[in-house]
Formats: sequence, structure tokens, C-alpha cells
Amino acid sequence: MRYRFRLALLLLLGAVPPAMVCRPAMAQQDAAPHDADSIVAIVNGDVISREDVNARRRLFALSTGLPLSQDVLERLAPQITRQLIDERLRLQEVQRRRILVSDKEIAAAITDIEARNGMPPGTLRMRLAQDGVSYRTLVDQTRVQMGWTRVLRQKIGEQAQITDADIAEQERLLKEQLGQPEFRVGEVFIPIDQPAAAEDAQRFADTVIQELRAGAPFPVVAAQFSQSQTALQGGDLGWVQAPQLDPEVLRVLDEMPVGAVSNPVRVPGGIDIVSLHGKREVGHDMATMLSVRQVFLPFSSRLDSNNPTEQQRQTLTTAQHISATTSTCDAMEAANKAAAGPRPANPGDLRLEGLPGPMRAVLEKLPDNHASQPLVAEDGIMVLMVCSRTQKNLGVPSREELADHILNERFERASRQLMRELQRRAMLDQRS
Repeated sequence: MRYRFRLALLLLLGAVPPAMVCRPAMAQQDAAPHDADSIVAIVNGDVISREDVNARRRLFALSTGLPLSQDVLERLAPQITRQLIDERLRLQEVQRRRILVSDKEIAAAITDIEARNGMPPGTLRMRLAQDGVSYRTLVDQTRVQMGWTRVLRQKIGEQAQITDADIAEQERLLKEQLGQPEFRVGEVFIPIDQPAAAEDAQRFADTVIQELRAGAPFPVVAAQFSQSQTALQGGDLGWVQAPQLDPEVLRVLDEMPVGAVSNPVRVPGGIDIVSLHGKREVGHDMATMLSVRQVFLPFSSRLDSNNPTEQQRQTLTTAQHISATTSTCDAMEAANKAAAGPRPANPGDLRLEGLPGPMRAVLEKLPDNHASQPLVAEDGIMVLMVCSRTQKNLGVPSREELADHILNERFERASRQLMRELQRRAMLDQRS
């Protein structure tokens, strides 16, 4: 199974304009220096400090790109504390089972995040430091995520191996649902471990919904705060059918428009916040899939179309040359490598119908293996080429997708069961 660690969602840091992250305001909202090391909880002898909570709040504010108010950050604190307690329990279980997650593995995971998003090595460390977030916060969270996944693999044992019979059963269930609606769903799951925690959970859910509706990216919020294993994919449940959904969640999704974020939905074990990303019929979703190559030539400064710089003029000349002389996808990859741009030559298969209007208009009419005219934006110039286009029924999942879905469900059940056991046995001193 191809897990993406939660902090892969920090790739959005690369898209957040610095002005959107209000550093002076954050500094005022954090605890005073003499209070930073005060204890907020002791978990089986391990201390969680107020600075730990503040660091996670700063990380969330930076990730969303929103100027969060002091009131919002204060309302986040109780649930962040709860999340840190659960993370400490997970880390203790990792250590108890003698599972080692080395610094080298963590560094490789973070480097991979940077590479997949066109960032030079060290970019995340630098950007976190610029905004007052300790790099250790990123390292610690990544260590827990990697270790916990290995714990769950140990726990489910042979069930981690998906058999042909497992896949055949999923295919049979899908055939029974042909023509019925299915939903592409994102979720933020907020657990309620005991009745006394219900009020805090409800208050936290209301705060999260407020920020989502104000524009906070759903995957970032889910990655930071959801306590489901789907947080590893930014809360993405994928395409799910009605029998796989809680009846109350299904009722809400039936009434929601695509793109909406729900009110809090009470489900067994907690609260769900769901976002409807798409809706279709099972087995019916024809799409035009494009294999594309791109060359992106960045500007050294933002473009003023009335007063372009010399570097921007030279960049346009280079892009025009690439457009006129490049006739194969291999040549496009070579041109992008030579340009040393921040974007990969192969952005992955693209669904034509889902592309933004201007890009769709270009690619729809562009003959295969012909470079487009230069496409100028504020930050650089792009040249595109379609390598191939195929018609595909996306409503029929592949065997690999079915296997991933089955394994996701098994990991989720194992995670919730083990967390309940750890919470029940924990010696916890939580302070106001």
C-alpha cells in the first residue's frame, strides 16, 4: 500500500504567499516565555508542554495560509492537546515494540516530499524556521506516522496480504451496486473517547468548519487534525458506495452540492466533518485521460506585463524556441531537465474534463506530439505537449485500487481498536 504521510500535505507551504502568514500576530498569540515550558499533560510519565501545543498551532496556521485569530487558536488548543496525547501513546507503543524509525528514514521521507513538489533539499526546514515553527515538530510528527504504520502492519499480520479472493469479493459487491450513486468524500474524524469530551469535540468541529468555509485547504486540515487513518491521504476516502457509509453521513451527502463542507455529523465513536468532492454512478464515469509533458521556465520576479524585465524577455525567447523545435515527449523531458525548473516534466495522467478552463482549451485542440505555444503566467512560462490520450471508464476501479481500499479498511479498524486499548491502559494527568 502506498501511504502518503500526513506532512506530505505541507507541500502547500510552497504555495502560501508569505504575506498570508501573520508572523507577528502568531508571536503575540503564543504563550509568554516564562509559561512556554509549563506542563499541560503527562502521558505514562512523558511530558507534553505548552510549547508543544503552541508549536502545533503555529504549524496549522502556517499550513492553512490563513491569518488565524487568537480566538480561533485558543479554541484549537484542547483538541491539539488531545491529539498530542494520542500521538505520545502511539510513539510509546512504537518504542514498546522496539520498532526503529531512523533519522535517515525521516530525512529521506521529507526530502521525497520536497522532490515531488519541485522544492530544493532543505526548503521545508527553511520555511518552517522563517515562520517560527521548529523543524523538530515536523520530524517528530513524521516519526510517529511512520512508526505507527509499522505497528499496524504488525498487528494485522497476514491480513496485510490482499488475496485474489478478497478482490473478487469487492468486485462482486461493486457489480451489485452498478448504476447506484457513489461519492468521492473527504473526512475529518474527531473522536469522542468519553462523554465528558463531547463538548470540546463539538466546539473544535465548529472551529474547523469555520476555517474550511473561510478557505483553509481541506487536505491540510484533515492531515493536521483528523484522527482517522485517512488523514495520511489528506482525509480522502476515495470513491465510496452507499453501503460503505454511515447512514447519517449518507443522508448528508445526498443533500450536499459538490464542493460543500458539512456541519458536524455524529457517528459511532465521534464526529465526522465531510466534504463532497464528486458524485457519479457506480461503473459509469467515462473520461479522456491525457499523458502530458511540460517545460516550465520560471521568472526571477513577478511579471509586470507592461514592463517585463530582461530575464523575462529572454525566458519568452527560450520558450518560443522550445515550442518551435521540440517534437517528442522525450525531447520535452530533456528540455525541462536542461531548464532546471521547479516542476516535474511529467505531472502524471490528467483528466481532460477536470482541467481548468484555459488549460483544457489548449490541450483539447493540441495535436499529439506537438508542442503548444508558450503559456505565460505571473511566475513563469509553460510549454505543454500531449503524448497520448485514451478513453477510460474511471467508474471501474483497478485491482490495485481495490486492494488499497481493502487494506485501508483493515488498517483503520486496527488503528481504532489499538488506540482504544492504549487509552484505556494509559496513566494520564491532563492539566488545565
